[in-house]
Order: sequence, then C-alpha cells, then structure tokens
Amino acid sequence: MLRSLWHKTFPHGIHPRQEKEQTQALPIRRLPFSPRIIVPLSQHLGVPAIPLVHKGQEVVRGEPIAVADGFMSVPMHAPVTGVVEGIELTPTSRGPKSEAIILKTHHAASQQVMYEGDYSWESATPEELIHQIQESGLVGLGGAGFPSHVKLQVPEDHRIDTFIVNGCECEPYLTTDHRLMLEKSDALLLGIRIALRISGADEAVIGIEDNKMDAVEAIRTRIRPEDPIRVEVVRTKYPQGAEKLLIKALTGREVPAGGFPFEVGIVVNNVATLALLGELLPKRRGLIERIITIAGPGITKPGNYLVPLGTPIRFLLERVGYFGEANRLILGGPMMGSTVASLDVPITKPTSAILAFDQGSTRGEGEEISPCIHCGRCLDACPVHLNPSMLGRLAAKRQYATMEERFNLRECFECGSCSFVCPSHIPLVQYFRIAKSIQREKAA
Repeated sequence: MLRSLWHKTFPHGIHPRQEKEQTQALPIRRLPFSPRIIVPLSQHLGVPAIPLVHKGQEVVRGEPIAVADGFMSVPMHAPVTGVVEGIELTPTSRGPKSEAIILKTHHAASQQVMYEGDYSWESATPEELIHQIQESGLVGLGGAGFPSHVKLQVPEDHRIDTFIVNGCECEPYLTTDHRLMLEKSDALLLGIRIALRISGADEAVIGIEDNKMDAVEAIRTRIRPEDPIRVEVVRTKYPQGAEKLLIKALTGREVPAGGFPFEVGIVVNNVATLALLGELLPKRRGLIERIITIAGPGITKPGNYLVPLGTPIRFLLERVGYFGEANRLILGGPMMGSTVASLDVPITKPTSAILAFDQGSTRGEGEEISPCIHCGRCLDACPVHLNPSMLGRLAAKRQYATMEERFNLRECFECGSCSFVCPSHIPLVQYFRIAKSIQREKAA
C-alpha cells in the first residue's frame, strides 16, 4: 500500500501545515438569511448575465433573476425570497466594482426553494443535459468559476475515456469538500453518473488525499456494483489538487504545455461541482447557495456553513465571532486565495472559504524582502518545473516578454509554492501575477 501510494503523486511540491483540525469534524450547518443580498451578474469566467428583473419586483427563492448572455455565460437565481431593491455597481473581491442585483430579504422568508420542478435526466440526450446544466447556473466550485456546461461539452474531434473527480482539497484550512464527501456522497455519485453520460467516458476516478480516509470509505461503500466509478488515494501534498498534476498522479498522462485535459482523453471536475450537479439537475433547480469553510485564528465559531450566494461577508463574520480588519481576511485558501478589500463584498459561486487571521499569524508577515540568495528552494518546490528565481529577477527588471517567451510564464498557475519556501520572503507569485496581467493588457 505504501509503495503504490508513494507513486500516486507528482514531483516537487510542498508540505505546508494542514490546519484542518478546526473544522474537519464539524457537520455542515446553515446560517440565517442576511437582510440584504447582493447578486453580482458576473460570478464566473465569461460574459456577465443579463438582468430579468426590475426595481420593486417580488421574487421567490430559486427564481431566475438574470439570463445567460450566450454560451460562455450562466444565469443567476434568487438566493432568497424578497424584493428587488435595485441594480447597481457594488464592490468585488478583485477590486473594481461590478453590476449586481440587490435583494431585500422578506423578514419571514423560508429556507425552502420555491422555484423548481422534476427533470428526467436519464432519458435526456447529452445535448439536452448540457442545456439544462447551463440553465442551472452551475460553475466550477473549486475556485476558477468556469461554466460547468462548457467544461462538460467535449470537442467533437476528441474522445474522453476517463473522468477524473478532484477530491484532494490540498489547501490548508479548507474542509468543505471533505465534509461534502462525508455528508453528500449520494449526490456526488449521482452527479458523477450524469457527467459520465454527457462526456461518454468509460470510467470515473475519484482522487482523494490520504488525510481523508473516512471520505474514501464513505464513498466506496455507496458506489453501486454496476457503477464504472472507483476511488484512488493520492499522497497529501500541495498542490496535489491542481488539474494537470492530479491527471499525472492518477493516470501517468501529461497534458501538453498550453493544452487541455481533453487532449489526453480526460475531463476533470471538482467534487463540490458534481455534488451540486446531482442535487440541482433532478429538481431543475438553480445554483443559489454553496458550502464554505469559515476558519482561522480570528474566528471564534469556525465551521462549514451552507450560505446563500450574495450574502455579504460582514453579515457572516458577525455570526461566527470576528470583528477584525478587512486586510486580515482571505477569500479561498491561504495559498491561492485573495485578500478582501471590503467587508461588503458578497459570497459568490467560486468562493470556497473565508479565512481570518490575527496580527502576525500569516507566514512572512512583517518580514522584510531580502535579495535572492540563489538557494534553489523555489526550483525544488515548483510543481511545473519552472525557474521562479530567474522569473523573479526578470520581473524586477520588467522584462515581461522574456518571462513569457523564454521561461514559460504562462505555465505558472500561481500556486504560491515558490513564495512559501523563499527564505528571502520575495513575493514571487505576486510578481508573476502582475507580469501576466500586463502581458494580457498588451495582447488586448
């Protein structure tokens, strides 16, 4: 077992402290509705949705309130029963304001979904299923927010033989996927069956890190004998959950530089996305809520909470015992998440966690940046075998084109491993994000 487990991983990577003890044993709980809900029209990669409602209009929980603007877009649904206060520009976690529908929640609003209907997915064609998934507003819940119907539609000139289900959750602190695999394994397996039907894959492989053996057993006991689904245990290492690295660990296949998984016969989806697919599609529901981890040293009531999309962060923090500053908050994991500029930012579809930290509790905080000492730790850590040290020096000289053309900057997926191990506290991943942003602007 140990020998086979040793091989189910990827070269390089790092081993940060897991910090999952705070929430991994706590069941998923609901929180009350916020009196005000902010539903951004852009919560995904692609084109923002188009509003269907107007100021003063009454809506019920689950009702469509914005329609998709083309194939690379998804609709939005009302997370609560209430009235439309308006459509206006609101703050976002990324900084610039974006258009959002503001809902005032009815005081006695029920948690029941009021807008749904049965859907016989077993008799539907793959094309019909793709359409219905788009109508649900489902996007990837692992962090990227890529529209699920787009990812599941495989190009006609490619055949998929393996569907990989990502249950690694390798980011420290995060335990939403872990709890979901324990508590919603039936919904997850149903979502996988639907995805297999759409993709035409021969089998599904669920990859779970070896620090979640209870989830491994929970899912294995629910798999039916006729299901072409199996669970594989992979080593606990960061960033094991990165798409291309998980493919390498489970199948030995390598996705070419700049390529996509379907080019090697594979589609990858996160467990949270597939569990919601299994919940939403049979009831013809829209995506209106998700599970997020709220944890960190600055939280007195940590846990995994089922939260309506559009709930302001301020409202959530008041209920879990945090009254600190916005600059101590991270949306997502500590390695790849982003800091929060305003407590009035709402929870959106890709938000997996809110992490709160005390003064000095984050690695490197208050440390001065020193010159590179050429120790090579970043080279040993980089999971895609780049040279972060050289890229960092080029970034300091603003030689962004050279970073891209000669040193494969585009292959960096900003996992933060290089910054984590740097003894000089050089914020390498931040340099790379700036470089890629400038190159995108030049290309545009």
